[in-house]
Amino acid sequence: MKRISCKNLSRREFIGKVGLASAAFTVVPRQVLGGTGYTAPSDMINVAGIGIGARGASVIQGICSPDEPLVRPGRQPSPLPSPRINHANIYALCDVDTDKAAWVFNGYPRAKVYTDWREMLEKEPSIDAVAIGTPDHTHACISTAFMRAGKHVFVEKPMCKTVFEVREMVRVARETGVVTQVGNQRHASDDIRDSVELIQSGAIGFVREVHMHTNRPVWPQGNLSRPAGVPVPSYINYDVWLGPAPEKPYHPDILHFNWRGLWDYGTGALGDMGAHIIDCPMWALNLGLPTKIHATSTPYNDDFLPQSMMVTYEFPARGINPPVKVMWVDGGLRSPRPGVLEDGRAVGSVVYYGDKGILMHGNGGSNISFVPEKPFEKPQPWLERTSDIFQDWIDAIKNGTRPCNDFAKAADMTEMMLLANIAVLHQRDNVTLVYDGANMRFVNSTAANEHFHYPYRDGWAL
Repeated sequence: MKRISCKNLSRREFIGKVGLASAAFTVVPRQVLGGTGYTAPSDMINVAGIGIGARGASVIQGICSPDEPLVRPGRQPSPLPSPRINHANIYALCDVDTDKAAWVFNGYPRAKVYTDWREMLEKEPSIDAVAIGTPDHTHACISTAFMRAGKHVFVEKPMCKTVFEVREMVRVARETGVVTQVGNQRHASDDIRDSVELIQSGAIGFVREVHMHTNRPVWPQGNLSRPAGVPVPSYINYDVWLGPAPEKPYHPDILHFNWRGLWDYGTGALGDMGAHIIDCPMWALNLGLPTKIHATSTPYNDDFLPQSMMVTYEFPARGINPPVKVMWVDGGLRSPRPGVLEDGRAVGSVVYYGDKGILMHGNGGSNISFVPEKPFEKPQPWLERTSDIFQDWIDAIKNGTRPCNDFAKAADMTEMMLLANIAVLHQRDNVTLVYDGANMRFVNSTAANEHFHYPYRDGWAL
């Protein structure tokens, strides 16, 4: 197999904002042309992938199988799947590190290759949609640029890095009318629907408290020193990787995977796993946004998030449903054991305390059980079952329907996760932050209101 050569593409200035009217479409949403029987002009959507060397590689493969077996460095070749996944055409691929992404480029030899997504957007009007697997801090800039160009957007969880970005991404998606999806794969599963239906059927009565935990982070966090900078290799476009983040020296131990633990680029354990764990209780209990948040944590510094934190949220009553207190712990801590949990039985990732019983499950609603354990029957399903999250997005583009986890649906959960990081930064203020979600402000902390966003580096904007 021929290995792709490194490409040192020059940075191009992204010229203006491409209006929706001038965007080149090969697929037009059905609601634009009308009629439930409408057939799109093209059955094959052209998808571009951005940030495809690691997690993004799985996203691309979930949309379309590679043409050649993927050979990841140091591993055995991955056999081509049978049957072949063919939801859309992988038209172009972009990654700032052509060395790390070469194994994916080689698997899709017909795809056009870029290291700067702005250049790709400018040069490739035939792109219909984009799948984004970059670090958290670049999600919003890339998403809004492609939406304004009339391109449909899939972005890996978490949706973005700041609360302000959440609001802007929802606004731009609504204004442009493109089809969006947040890559929380478990949201499309039957497991989460089974759990939601069981809780909403009243199996444990009214829920007043929920406890959650994760073993993350499994990358460096805490009161650590940022490694000293080293020269940037010729095959890495570090300027594009930094995106809107502050100008800081390059180091390979940060660029891949470990960026999750740094304030400049990631959202920590809650941002990484919260989408899988928080999603089900938010859906089942129709929580919306919290009104109070308090957090405490192990030591951290200006570079790294804490190794472990504990967050308490309070949600108001919703109709006949009572107020709910939600507690989150990470960094290897586990939720408190229910007093009636049998010896030898592990605490689930999510534990619901209802006035008629206790229920727990794993990530994304998996492994449902009662505490104490007892047989149960699932209620007759009433929630629509969906295909996998990738096919669901592509089908929504083709059919002019709404996917299962678009930006508007994922917004409150993303905001809830990001609010926790603000609470961590203000834990020493000795207040429980009171949140006015309708107006995106803390009513009792002017200082905390400064952390809904941060100044972007020159040349970058939403």
